[in-house]
Amino acid sequence: MKLLLICSKRFYPRLAAIADALKRQGHEVVFPNCYDRPGAEDATRTDPLRHAAFKAEMFRRSDRTIAGCDGVLTLNFPKDGDRDFYIGGATFLEVYDAFRHGKAIYFYYPYDNCFFKDELDGFSPIVLNGDLTRI
Repeated sequence: MKLLLICSKRFYPRLAAIADALKRQGHEVVFPNCYDRPGAEDATRTDPLRHAAFKAEMFRRSDRTIAGCDGVLTLNFPKDGDRDFYIGGATFLEVYDAFRHGKAIYFYYPYDNCFFKDELDGFSPIVLNGDLTRI
């Protein structure tokens, strides 16, 4: 299965280990936009128009990438010591895009305390509970 990893940029340091585990299972892994240059967005923040154009291009690029994959793996790790598992705005939009394209949607951890849980439930994702072998 060809899977796009989606998550907050703050979790990028954890992606290599996840990708290695998935590859050992025979999956093809696609990394998120800017994985290889995580500071790219910061370079646009001083100019609001440039930053908005950057975000728009990242959304378009992500949508094209999702269309070419079999599914997405949402890596919703705890953020900043919080006990809940984090799903940011851009990640939510990528999950929605996967839903629109009819792709498989996986969550690494449950999202029970997420304030948009009802919307996520509507996408019928598979929650792995940290077990990648369930893909």
